[in-house]
Amino acid sequence: MANFITILRIILAIITVSLLFVQTVPVYILAFVLTVLVIWMDGLDGYVARKFNESSRFGAVLDILGDRIVENIYWITFCALNFIPAWIPIVVVTRGILTDGVRSLAFEKGYTAFGSTTMMQGKIAKFIVASNFCRFTYAVCKAMAFALLIAAYIPIDYQFKNVVTVVAYVCVYVSVFFCVVRGLPVLIESKRFFQNDK
Repeated sequence: MANFITILRIILAIITVSLLFVQTVPVYILAFVLTVLVIWMDGLDGYVARKFNESSRFGAVLDILGDRIVENIYWITFCALNFIPAWIPIVVVTRGILTDGVRSLAFEKGYTAFGSTTMMQGKIAKFIVASNFCRFTYAVCKAMAFALLIAAYIPIDYQFKNVVTVVAYVCVYVSVFFCVVRGLPVLIESKRFFQNDK
């Protein structure tokens, strides 16, 4: 069930970003609502996995892949619509490829990105990458960035639109900052996996 939710979330995200190219008020409101649903489903799959004891290494990898796909299609779509500069999806996608490559090597050796078998060893690295606080803060900033960017570009003037736009861009840049900062410890600590391969 949890894996089904993850796959459904990816499909829904693809449909949602496709709607953004139809620049009408009702479609943008629908895209905003669907984005909130996509964000909610990110927490739902993990909850279902824990609730029904469906946690698995495959599920953990699928969850990360799902997050990465959803994240990338939003950033790339926002760039295509000129909501954000091109360097943002370039940084996010590059960081994702690097960290996922390292995590796949760690996965082969029995480690996971998070949880009791996390590949992170140092206390600071564990806090930055795997702590509930950092994961939650990053997720909230990213969720707000995605939803509020859509709200900021609804093709109609409304009260507080300027405030929504400012908050949206603050969330965008904080999200990118978190993305980079949370990726660095993964790359730094990965050297032991390559040393063991010699």
